[in-house]
Amino acid sequence: MLIRKLFKFENAHIVRNCSSDRCRRSIHGHSYKVEVLLEAHALDQGQMVYDFGLMKGTIKDVIDAFDHAICFWDKDDPDYIALCKTFSARWISMPVSPSAEQFARLFFVVIDALLKQTTMANGEGDVLLHSVIAHETDTGYAQAFRDDAYNPRMGTIALADIVFSEQVQMEWQDPAMYAKLQAGELFANPPVELQVRP
Repeated sequence: MLIRKLFKFENAHIVRNCSSDRCRRSIHGHSYKVEVLLEAHALDQGQMVYDFGLMKGTIKDVIDAFDHAICFWDKDDPDYIALCKTFSARWISMPVSPSAEQFARLFFVVIDALLKQTTMANGEGDVLLHSVIAHETDTGYAQAFRDDAYNPRMGTIALADIVFSEQVQMEWQDPAMYAKLQAGELFANPPVELQVRP
């Protein structure tokens, strides 16, 4: 069974080397919609694949980090990167160009790590990240599956190579969340007391 949760954010970027002159040479923004699709072949004690409410924690924090932020490829012009960091408190440095395709891959890698490092406490079964869809516009989106996310031919995305500005980190529920993720620390879903009524 599949479930999907929709997240939204506003973001600015330049996509270097693309065919559109406007996109490759000018900072521009999009109203993004990101769909996170989870799959499982068993249901938890609440008869769910994964409680949507649980996705409002670390997963939401990671996606919300991109809201009202500027994203740049860490291989871009050093002067441009310096200006982004100087004039925006909210920025994300990415090891890949910030296209819709790479956003989908990047979110997959981070959310996959979060799920793998989360201790399930409510009878969740074999919950896996199925795919991530990054809608850049109302008419254009990219969908990344596991094979895409970890495909070196599309560029390598390692957690250590994604850098969030200090302002972004300070706005997370746990400002040390990403450092904990990189260190392999475990996260725990809050347990729910079972209530059975006649």
